[in-house]
Amino acid sequence: MAEVNTVLGPIHSEDLGVTLIHEHLVIGFPGWRCDPLAGPPDRKKIINTCLKALEPAKNSGLDSLVDVTPPDLSRDVDILKEVSEKSGINIICATGRYDEEKGAWTYLKFKTQGDSHAIREELYEGFMQEITVGIGPSRIKPGVIKVATGLGRITPCEEVMLQAAARACTETGTPIISHTENGTMGPEQAALLISEGAEPKKILIGHMCGNRSISYQKEVLGKGVNIALDRFGIEIFVSDTERLVTLKALLEENYADRVMISHDHVSALFGRGNLWPAHLLPFTRHWSFSYILEHLIPLLKESGVDESQIRLMMIENPRRFLGGE
Repeated sequence: MAEVNTVLGPIHSEDLGVTLIHEHLVIGFPGWRCDPLAGPPDRKKIINTCLKALEPAKNSGLDSLVDVTPPDLSRDVDILKEVSEKSGINIICATGRYDEEKGAWTYLKFKTQGDSHAIREELYEGFMQEITVGIGPSRIKPGVIKVATGLGRITPCEEVMLQAAARACTETGTPIISHTENGTMGPEQAALLISEGAEPKKILIGHMCGNRSISYQKEVLGKGVNIALDRFGIEIFVSDTERLVTLKALLEENYADRVMISHDHVSALFGRGNLWPAHLLPFTRHWSFSYILEHLIPLLKESGVDESQIRLMMIENPRRFLGGE
């Protein structure tokens, strides 16, 4: 039976149950530590905020959650571990790297003097250290590799990041979850990862709901990879109504066995302020860990989506993907 690394240790993939495949409990954008007014984070408050955010989802049947926060967005596995212990939800964490524009790349660029080969090797060695030995003093092992590219292009740094992730995936079996900016570069991500040796079944191209084109969805699916419509509740870029149209079209064309759904929800931040400015808050009023379970699934059922397709997206597909089956 396949095993999946969680922040509390490995579990059988059969025990994952209902799973959200792309979420964040707490993040901090690079630079937050330089804010003199931010002060040290109140870890107890952050943990309580995460627990409060998870409670409705837990009550609605959530069993597991993949926190895809990479190290350069201030991943904190000790917080994840305590939240998992107190909530009873399985949490899978990530190794990896964010995109070049919003991630933290200065250290690697300076250390390697911008040499692409050296950056790729540094990334690969870091991914392998965390996958095989564990993360920092906790030795918690990630269950996925997170990669990301920017809007409309893959930069040289992002290219070698994808290459390093594919190599680590090939050597360890650890699956890859991607961030695409506004639903761009999905086919290119998939093609590059596959060309570097990653098995299509171990690749999940994320934020596909940022692109309403069914031909774009099918182009990515044509690579044999999995896709995620994973920003339900964020109606800043695309409305949930439009996401639902895309999802139903894919289900009608029998792609349910390679589609997963999630929210990309963030329950807490390091630093000051809120994730969204006030004028965007009306577009995130439904954004939570429980929106899919409480609202979207009932809508799907009412519109005639079969229970077996819902089970595939919420249970079977995550189980197979995370377990490497």
